[in-house]
Amino acid sequence: MSATQSPAKPIAQSAAAPTLPHAPHGVVHHGQPATGRYAGSPSQVDWSGLRGAFQRSALWTRFHHKRWHYVGIATEQCFVGLAMVDLGWTNTMFAYVFDRQQKKLLIDCAQDGLPGLTAQVSDRPAHGALSWFRHIGSSLRFEHVRGHHYRLRVDIRKGLQIEAEIDSAQAAPFLCAIGPIGDGGCAHSTVKSSALSITGSVRAGGKTFDLAGGVASFDYSNGLLARDTQWRWASAHSPTVGFNLQQGYFGNYENALWLDGQLIPLGSVRFDFDPQAPLQPWDIHTDDGLLSLRFQPEGARQQSKNLLVAASYYIQPIGTFSGTVRATQDAPARAVHALVGVTEDHRSRW
Repeated sequence: MSATQSPAKPIAQSAAAPTLPHAPHGVVHHGQPATGRYAGSPSQVDWSGLRGAFQRSALWTRFHHKRWHYVGIATEQCFVGLAMVDLGWTNTMFAYVFDRQQKKLLIDCAQDGLPGLTAQVSDRPAHGALSWFRHIGSSLRFEHVRGHHYRLRVDIRKGLQIEAEIDSAQAAPFLCAIGPIGDGGCAHSTVKSSALSITGSVRAGGKTFDLAGGVASFDYSNGLLARDTQWRWASAHSPTVGFNLQQGYFGNYENALWLDGQLIPLGSVRFDFDPQAPLQPWDIHTDDGLLSLRFQPEGARQQSKNLLVAASYYIQPIGTFSGTVRATQDAPARAVHALVGVTEDHRSRW
């Protein structure tokens, strides 16, 4: 579908698993967000065409335009999470390696940069993607190389090196979600990958991990968001089953299940857990009955900031999901057992 065609409306769950329309080339249609859930990725995320009720001043956009590129890597031995983040008025990064055998973080790095100088998250989510962070002692770079091939390079002086090649040739379709944001925001777009094959290595804490046989996934997000934004999130992937779930500022737009190569939209999600004890089990369900999982944390990365102009609370437990998923309400349930992934509880004033 081109950017000049009418945007699709969110698709309700029916007796047969719906097929999502192909992602539009752009995220704006006739001055409004090209609202919907799609398969694939837009060529570019450019909000400058917003008009009317969605038009914002250059100054407002400067402080509310948020972009981030998150990469997760899961193997039997370790889980790696990292992100390059451009908040408009500043930028930042984090990267960690969790040893799944020892149940502990081997390394956890975070660093703030200088606005406009030390980071970039490009406006191309997939084809042509380039996101990087470079500052004293830290270098992270994720880029589309050619075709279905991506490259990840990380070199952090504190003791983390990653060299990885990522291939999406055999992957299920990416999820693209575009929609309006209320409560002081404007519009948002995100592209989530399914399970991607990966080769390479991670060196951290005196250990080296071979990534062959593991899976990677990425989350590209780009939006004009409210100053106060919060969400709960869950993500896990294997070659046959995976999911992305979010409860918060973006409604159910990005809730999706990947099952045997098929991309299936999901309804609203509920996270039942104790925020004061986030390493206890989480129960996660969608209101359409297609997903019911229990998440058992193995450990977590946590960070809190309280600055004069901004504050955030963030915890990302790493662990395994077990339960059932199904393609439609009348389809047989598919068992999920010990699928490695993460949940997240995040609140920001940014």
